[in-house]
Amino acid sequence: MNYWIDVAIYDLDTAKAMLKSKRYLYVGFMCNQVIEKILKAYYVKTKIEEPPYTHKLIRLAEESNLYKLMSEEQKDFLDIVMPLNIEARYPTQKKEIFEVLNKENCKQIIKKTEEMVEWIKAML
Repeated sequence: MNYWIDVAIYDLDTAKAMLKSKRYLYVGFMCNQVIEKILKAYYVKTKIEEPPYTHKLIRLAEESNLYKLMSEEQKDFLDIVMPLNIEARYPTQKKEIFEVLNKENCKQIIKKTEEMVEWIKAML
């Protein structure tokens, strides 16, 4: 569990560095990674087993029974951040992504990521 928390925090710091360097596509990607890893920390804690090899955030939340505890706002955030994993690596619609991932939106994504991390850590 501690491994997943540590790498989630590391990735959050990386997302902030990407924001400072205006690499907004990677802010989204790193925030996705942060959420994935903190969900895996929760999974390990509650299931007492290694998490599945998946990048599907909702699946991780559901399988660890965390999804039913989430607010609608948190669930909506998962919907927003989940595709940023794939889109950052395979930007088929790069122009639209860059329009969405501007400085202000990235600041909000980081803020919501931090809030989600703190919420999940409080339940660990």
